[in-house]
Amino acid sequence: MYVGRIVAVGRNMAGAATALYRVSSRSFPNRHSVLLDQSVAIVPKPGHESDIQKNPYIAYNCLRLVGDYAVVTNGSHTDPLSEKLAAGLPPRDALAYVMLSMDYEHDSLNTPRIAGVVSANASRGWLGIVRKDALLVKEFDLQPGRLFYVCTYERNEPGLAQCSADFNADSASEACAHILGQGGEFTQFEKPVSAACAMLDAQGQFKVAVA
Repeated sequence: MYVGRIVAVGRNMAGAATALYRVSSRSFPNRHSVLLDQSVAIVPKPGHESDIQKNPYIAYNCLRLVGDYAVVTNGSHTDPLSEKLAAGLPPRDALAYVMLSMDYEHDSLNTPRIAGVVSANASRGWLGIVRKDALLVKEFDLQPGRLFYVCTYERNEPGLAQCSADFNADSASEACAHILGQGGEFTQFEKPVSAACAMLDAQGQFKVAVA
């Protein structure tokens, strides 16, 4: 099944808060995740820089750490969402405000914008999507070993039904492998390209990895 991009929030078996992002792509697979200071960018691989002229939506910051939150999204809304959180707006309100303001991507596919936010205290997580026909924001009570996710296509409505119940990664790197197709429901989703994940460590700091 092809579901496009994926964002997920949850906790591993030890209870560590985790935010995950996966690029899946049929049209622009020649991209990778680049680790920056407090963020991760999705950019074309060397030799494929001209792809951005074909579609300006394919390069963006997909992950940012801001205060007590880790933010993951599939587009340019990562930064304004992070800025609203930094300004003190609650995650639900920040998601609704930014995604309504920016709307879905007005490309040939009307690609939805998706986003996830997880708090360092590990108890709450949020997912949002703005599609051509809907704006949906959902808050979740996070339990150890469970991930909640939303995709740009098919599985595109955040809710309790979209939950992977066997999340046993012990690091951000293992979380990347999990969402790329080595664990849970993600094994059935086609055309993985790259991933970026943030996981809380024993010192209460988010650690970030890419794959």
